[in-house]
Amino acid sequence: MAYFLGIDGGGTKTLCAVGDESQTLATATAGPSNVLRVGEAQARESLHQAVRQACAAAGITLAQVSRTCIGAAGAVRPEIAEIVRRALAELLPSPVQASNTQTSSVQPSNINVVGDMQIALEAAFESGPGVIVIAGTGSIAYGRDAHGNTARAGGWGFTISDEGSAHWIGRAAAAALVRDMDRTEGDAKGRAALRAAPLATALLETWNVTSLEDFARTAGSREPHHFAALFPAVLASPDDSATQILGSAGAELAHLASIVICRLFPPNPSSDGNPTPSEIKSIPVAMAGGVFRHAALVREIFYNQVRWLDPGVQVEQEIVEPVEGALRLARKV
Repeated sequence: MAYFLGIDGGGTKTLCAVGDESQTLATATAGPSNVLRVGEAQARESLHQAVRQACAAAGITLAQVSRTCIGAAGAVRPEIAEIVRRALAELLPSPVQASNTQTSSVQPSNINVVGDMQIALEAAFESGPGVIVIAGTGSIAYGRDAHGNTARAGGWGFTISDEGSAHWIGRAAAAALVRDMDRTEGDAKGRAALRAAPLATALLETWNVTSLEDFARTAGSREPHHFAALFPAVLASPDDSATQILGSAGAELAHLASIVICRLFPPNPSSDGNPTPSEIKSIPVAMAGGVFRHAALVREIFYNQVRWLDPGVQVEQEIVEPVEGALRLARKV
C-alpha cells in the first residue's frame, strides 16, 4: 500500500496529514515552520515533529511514505524551497540517490515543495478555476482561470502587505492603543479608563506587561510575528475599536480578492462597453486561514464586500483546509 504526506507549513503552526490512495489516516500539529519568520532551525524542528507524530498516529514508518507535498510560504524562492526540501529529506530520503552526490545537494524526487497558496487552491477547487483568499498569520489572494492562468495579490510580507491577516489585526490594535495613549496624555481619569478598557487589558496581558507605557515600548521592539499573538485578544474584545479593526480586515481581504478576480475574470463588455448581467460569470471564491475560521465578522464583511464588488461571485461558506490540497497533490504523479 502506498502512503502519502501532505504538509501545510505556516507561520503559527505546521499541520501534517497522512493518507493512502483514498482517505486521510491521521494528522498531527507542531509549531511554526515558516523559514522566513522563524528561521531554518525552528522550521526543521517543527517539520520533523509534525511528520513523526503523524506517521506514528497512522501506524506507519517513515520508510513507507511514497511521496510528500508541502505548501510553504516563500517557496517560490528556490533557496527557501531548498531549505524546506532538505529538512524533509533528512527524514524522508529519496528512493534513488546518486552515490557521488552529497546529501546537502540532493533533490529528492518524492518531495514536492510548493507555495502555501497552491495547496489552498488545490484544496478549494482541485484543478478547476477559482480564487482562494488566505488570512492566517499573513494573507494573500491567489486564483486560476479556466485556461490555467494564475494571479495573486498581497502576501508581500508584514512590512508592506499582509492586509487583513492576524499580524495586520494585531498591529492595528496596538497602533490604536498607542494613539489613545497620546489622546489621554495628562488626563489621569482618561488614562485610567483607557487602561481598564477590555481591549487594552487583554493586549497588555497577552504581552505580559503591566502598564500602557511598557506596552508601547514593547511594541516598538517586538519582532513582526509577535503582533499576530494579539489577534485572539482583538477577537474576544467587546470594544468598538476591536469591531472596527475586524471589519476593516474583512474589507481589506475583499479588496485583495477583487484584484485577482478582475485580472482573471474580466467581464465581457456589451456593445456599449458595459457588462450586462447575463455576461457576468459565476466566479467561485473560497476562504482559508485562522482569521476567517475564528472571526465571524471578518467573514461577514468579506462576503458582503466581495459580492458588492462583483455580483457574479459565489463565496464558499466552508473554510478550506489547505493541508487537504497538499495531500491531494502528493497523491498525484
